[in-house]
Amino acid sequence: MTADATRDAGRSAPSTRIPSGAKAVALRDATWHDIAELARLDAELFEHEAWSERTWWAEFAERPRRKYVVAAVDIGADGRGEDAPGATPFGDQDRDAGVTSVGAQGRIVGYAGLDVSGSTADVMTIAVAPEARGTGLGRRLLDHLVTAATRAGAEALLLEVRADNDPALHLYDKAGFERINVRRRYYQPGDVDAVIMRKLLEERR
Repeated sequence: MTADATRDAGRSAPSTRIPSGAKAVALRDATWHDIAELARLDAELFEHEAWSERTWWAEFAERPRRKYVVAAVDIGADGRGEDAPGATPFGDQDRDAGVTSVGAQGRIVGYAGLDVSGSTADVMTIAVAPEARGTGLGRRLLDHLVTAATRAGAEALLLEVRADNDPALHLYDKAGFERINVRRRYYQPGDVDAVIMRKLLEERR
């Protein structure tokens, strides 16, 4: 696990929610054009742990091993919350993972990243903007990472999360992750432990 780069999103400033009736939020591949906005959101959500634009550029340079997806308010969606069809996510092998590279060019309200190396994959980051909390977007992003890791041939997906991030721990528990280790006083400042979690992936048939 790349311990220097893996974070969880648990802190954010208060904000208004996406109003009911707003356009659907669709997933799409992250692009170089998203870097400035991703850095801005990261600073809002992660504070001192945030990635700079330079770090995001370095992450994107690691593709295809590193895979990033954003959730954006879809300008052209019909409001049903479905991803637009017909585009290729992360490469042809992930066509069914539910990511589109068309449409969804609106405001980014969430993002997630994955590192795939052999039989093990790591969640690099997962974050949801305050206005999109409580909509199921976090689980949707996590499910996408599980699907993408499985289709890339990984046998296990690992992540780490702050021990004081109860909502994230609950999300990962419900998604079938098990707690396998604790890194004491890993998150600084604050001396907060990091909980290491793992989900064994089923082979795609």
